[in-house]
Formats: sequence, C-alpha cells, structure tokens
Amino acid sequence: MTQNTTTEPSTNSISAESLTQFCDEYLSASVFKDYAPNGLQVDGGTPIQRIITGVTACEALIDAAIADNADAIMVHHGYFWKGEPAPITGMKGRRIRKLMQHGISMIGYHLPLDAHPVIGNNAKLADILDMTITGALYPNESHPVGNIATCTPQSADSLIAKITQALGRTPLYISSNYEYHSGNNAKTTANSERVIKRIGICTGGAQDMIEQAAIMGCDAYISGEISERTTHIARELGIDYFACGHHATERGGIKALGEMLAQKFGLPVTFVDIENPA
Repeated sequence: MTQNTTTEPSTNSISAESLTQFCDEYLSASVFKDYAPNGLQVDGGTPIQRIITGVTACEALIDAAIADNADAIMVHHGYFWKGEPAPITGMKGRRIRKLMQHGISMIGYHLPLDAHPVIGNNAKLADILDMTITGALYPNESHPVGNIATCTPQSADSLIAKITQALGRTPLYISSNYEYHSGNNAKTTANSERVIKRIGICTGGAQDMIEQAAIMGCDAYISGEISERTTHIARELGIDYFACGHHATERGGIKALGEMLAQKFGLPVTFVDIENPA
C-alpha cells in the first residue's frame, strides 16, 4: 500500500452533498448510462475535512481511511453494481458498517471518470505514455468512453518498455504476427519491424473494444484485462494488444480528481494505492 498526500492539513470543510454536486457537474455524470450509481453512494453524515482516494472501495482502503481520520473516500470502483445481490450482508455489510460507524462518506465515479477528456483514466494513461488523444473509438456515440491516440512511431518493444516504466508492471503483449506450422504447435513471434503510431485506448476491463480499434485502423490497442478470446481476435484482425492491468490503468483518473479537488477546496487529499496485480 502506497500513499500520496496532496495537501497539508486544513480546517476547511465541505458537505458530502456539495462535494458530490461539484463532481457530478465537472464529470457530466448524469449523461452516462452506467453499471453502478455515480456520486454519493454512502452518506457518512459528517462534514468532509479530509479525503482518501483509491481505485476500488475495498475494505483495505476503508481501513486506511479510518487510520487517516478521513471523512470521505472517493473511488473509481464503488458499490451497488447491477446484478449484484441487494442485501447488505457479508462482505458488503462489513464494508458499509465500517463506513457508517466512522462517519465516512463514500463517493464513486465509474464511466464518467473513464471518459473525462482532462482527468479521465484514458486521458491520464495517454499522458504518461506520451500519446495524444485525437478522437473516439466510437465516434457516433454521444458520450463515447474509448479513445484513439497517436504517438511517435515506435516498435512494440519500445512501447512495452514505456508502459513498464510508467505503470510499474510489464504488460502482457499479444503480437499480431501469427505463424502456424503444420504438424507442430501454432506459435507467435514478435514482429520487431511493425511500427505502432495509432493506438486505441480504453482502460480497465474493455478488452472487447479491440475489434472496434481494428475497424478504426489502429495499429495497437491498450486496455487493462485480457480474455482467452482476445488473443485470437488480435491475431486474426492484425492488431497488437497490450493488457496492462485493470488496476494499473485506472489509477490515473481518481488520483487526478483528488488532486484537482485538493486545489479547489483546500482539503487534504491522500491517494492510497492498494496493491492489486490484476
């Protein structure tokens, strides 16, 4: 677990409702049809003077907020996802009970934080990889989430090295260069001569957008996760794939949101990174 405090302690405070209203408007939360409610998910009932941010509202993050005497947790992956059991029991009950017992509000933003053009996950990932976002993966959608970016022409090996340095982990790389040898096991070999300059990006669990990236003429696609089918899609469509980790690709947005709120409201905001290899 690593922490990054953005401001010094302050006597400033803001209500959970006011903080959420600002974030809702800044992130245009109401325009997204999402898989979980965006905004205030658990009202701790106390003024907010100190905020913890993190990728996922796991119990370890709640414990970190309690230890830090925080009044609010802000995350990318919150609670009450579509399809999950409604009763607040077991693990969910334990998490929410801790929040309520310590007067901690929990605020979450999912797709709005992926898509924001300045502090969104895609935008921040493009920034640290020295890429420039030029458009949307789905240009006909009114509020697209995935993006297309350009970069200095480079090899797959060069991009792997850049991703590894930026995210602190080596991506799983699927080369579009596929060779089949009759009578032997099929195998792939890295195509060191392939030049990558147009890239599709959508962080987290968006591996299935790889087909759209190929349709849009991308040389490569970057996301967080990989499925068994993704390998075959990449090979057959001729597009390189970089699975960089769901958690690793989605640290940037919530961290940037916290930094922006710290500056605007003069509140101490601490980003807590709970280690997650997935």
